[in-house]
Amino acid sequence: MSDHAHSHTLPVGSKLKYGLLLTIAILVAELIGGLVSNSLALLSDAGHVFADVIALSLSWWAVRQAERPASRRMTFGYHRVGVLVAVVNAVSILIIALIIFYEAYHRFLEPQEVNSLLMLGVAAIGLAVNLFVANWLRKEQRNNINVRSAFWHVLGDALASVGVIVGGIIIYFTDLFVVDVIISVFIGLIILLAAWRIFKEGLQVLLEAAPSQVDVHKMIDALKKVSGVKGVHDIHVWSISPEIHAMSTHVLIDNCSTSQATVIRQRVEEVLKRYNIEHTTLQMECELCSKDDIFCKLTTIPEKDTGETPPPR
Repeated sequence: MSDHAHSHTLPVGSKLKYGLLLTIAILVAELIGGLVSNSLALLSDAGHVFADVIALSLSWWAVRQAERPASRRMTFGYHRVGVLVAVVNAVSILIIALIIFYEAYHRFLEPQEVNSLLMLGVAAIGLAVNLFVANWLRKEQRNNINVRSAFWHVLGDALASVGVIVGGIIIYFTDLFVVDVIISVFIGLIILLAAWRIFKEGLQVLLEAAPSQVDVHKMIDALKKVSGVKGVHDIHVWSISPEIHAMSTHVLIDNCSTSQATVIRQRVEEVLKRYNIEHTTLQMECELCSKDDIFCKLTTIPEKDTGETPPPR
């Protein structure tokens, strides 16, 4: 006896697409500006913008994939595509941060002259565009890890642009070119922190860990208090994606009619909705089965040799 409820990916494909086009324009401007001004901070920011281009491209593709319906092979649909993309984005940010640190080390040993005015102008344009795109994705990123990874790419770049502008002003008035190196390290630390947060969240989903906002023990206590429920066991709570949570469990009840069991199931589902779990599979039973542990230990059942040729896949 089960019940299924589904949520749908927010329609953000067009926002991601236009944000991608604007970001590509900024990438070109910062590459040219960084090479002409000889600013490592600006080139570091361009590297981050390149990661933005990759992130927005993958996020746009993942949103399109998540809209595809479930099938006999992909019974949960394609929501995990966005999680995989978020993890890839996080790794790409990490690599860029390491490259920035490596180059900053060499420039710290030998500071190079920087054209501060050109550095300021390009960074100001980049800041304006990044703030526009980040504000565009602000609402959607709250409910979608894939969009959130792209959002943090863009927001991190906006913060980096602020750093470049501050560095450009200091260099203009003091000629302390080492400030350019310090700002680039600051940019690297920002994007490194964002990468770790996204990677950790994506990895938890892929490992099918219980959602961090769900206190499983409190949820179990709440379920045991539901009228008609004698006990629950073999509980599994996981996320299909960070915004779609699922649960399966055995619910022990008295031997009763199907209609009475249905009422109990509905009560259980109302409790689970408090924990943002709407995709449930509940096995109602009136006798305690062999799997009587709260958290079941999964084991592999060895295949029996029947002598028959297995069907083609």
